[in-house]
Amino acid sequence: MVDSNRIMGAARELGGKVQGAIGDLTGSRDDALEGRLRETAGRAENVYGQAKDAVRHAADEAYDAAEDAFDRGRRTLQEGHDRSVEWPHTSLIVAGLIGFGLGLLVRGRN
Repeated sequence: MVDSNRIMGAARELGGKVQGAIGDLTGSRDDALEGRLRETAGRAENVYGQAKDAVRHAADEAYDAAEDAFDRGRRTLQEGHDRSVEWPHTSLIVAGLIGFGLGLLVRGRN
């Protein structure tokens, strides 16, 4: 979605160009100067709108990446849970070995 500042800036820039050109043709320095100022202000507003669009796009990309990482983590956790349910004896053996190893570490310090 294009930011409204970009649209308004482009319109103001075009209006300024037209006013500046008319001022040049008629010899009115005031109209020419005002047109150039309006053109510059429109260009600045357009650039501001482009910056807002870029920040919005970057935020959307970061949100999507975080959402994907969360989904991958959730699937990995679910797969681990499913495997532990499928092989409960293996989970008990691994937990027992970890407990036995911790027990050896604690007893070895005394």
